[in-house]
Amino acid sequence: MDWHNRNMKILIGICIAVVLIVCYRIFDNIQTERARAERMSRVQAVAVVTAKPERRTITPLLEFSGSLDPEWQADVAAKVDGRVERVYVNEGDRVTRGQVLAELEQRDTDAALREARGNYMDAQTNLRKAERDLERYSALYKQGAVSEQVADDYAFARDNAAAKLDAARGTVQAMESQFEGTVITAPADGIISKRYHQEGYYATAGTPLFAIADISVLKTVINIPEGNISGVGNEAEIELPAFAGHKIIGRITRIAPVADLPAHTFAAEVSVDNTEGLLAGVFATVKLTAQPRQNVLTIPVYAIVMRDDQKTVFIVEDDNTVRRQVLDIGYTDDKVAEVLSGLKGDEVIVTEGHNKLREGSKVVTDKAGN
Repeated sequence: MDWHNRNMKILIGICIAVVLIVCYRIFDNIQTERARAERMSRVQAVAVVTAKPERRTITPLLEFSGSLDPEWQADVAAKVDGRVERVYVNEGDRVTRGQVLAELEQRDTDAALREARGNYMDAQTNLRKAERDLERYSALYKQGAVSEQVADDYAFARDNAAAKLDAARGTVQAMESQFEGTVITAPADGIISKRYHQEGYYATAGTPLFAIADISVLKTVINIPEGNISGVGNEAEIELPAFAGHKIIGRITRIAPVADLPAHTFAAEVSVDNTEGLLAGVFATVKLTAQPRQNVLTIPVYAIVMRDDQKTVFIVEDDNTVRRQVLDIGYTDDKVAEVLSGLKGDEVIVTEGHNKLREGSKVVTDKAGN
């Protein structure tokens, strides 16, 4: 009997041990699968850094690049064909309106003008003779001494002489214009910025001989974004990299009434009174300070992701997935960007790590949003 009880106890102990071992293995497998699932979940999720949009006061500082060009510049060309006989100016010389810059050889044009004037004088003489003949034969016709046909012939001769005089007058004017064209003059005050040819060069009509520029006022053209056009002032600070530390003040003298598309920028002309005698064509950096704007919604500029020429951000949803949101961006600098539309301000946006994200990606936030 004692032997039977002892065997039963041993059997029960073995059964309990087996049950405990089986339960332990089941629990261990469950824990292992749970840990593996958690590891897999972490492998699939992307670690990102997030932040929330902030409202702040911004003072836009706009910077543009360009060159300071003359207010006015033009090529001065020969009006007629001819060999350059004399040149009176060199590059850098200041000239005034009407000043003689060069002369072309005048021998042929002078001879043609003399001939034209001689023909004009002959035409005047012929007209006076035709008028006297007409007057005399008209009187004879009234007396019945000559026929009407004879009187008409002298009338026609007078009209023909008058027409030839008009033609001769036109020829003289044309020859005078050609003669005047041999003298090259400055069309306006300025400096000789370029002398293209030397004495002895044969110039055809329309060939540029000089370039003249008015550098009393210099100007550059900048393109102001649509979002900043209403807030910029008239004054601009201009830096000249060619002259280290040199700054001058310019003014916006003209803004285009129509935006350039598709960039949505407005061309603006910035002018500088060149009282310092600056060289034209130097590279310039133009800086405009706009009016401060209060309570502007901003995000870090590095949170913006370009896609299909649109500025977007990734927004983290409650289930730790992300969605892409298109934004309308205003002023930007090297730190923040102004959000005109697309965000309300309470969203959590991805600021770092978005290069691995797609629409609907799972994320793990390394830094809590502010």
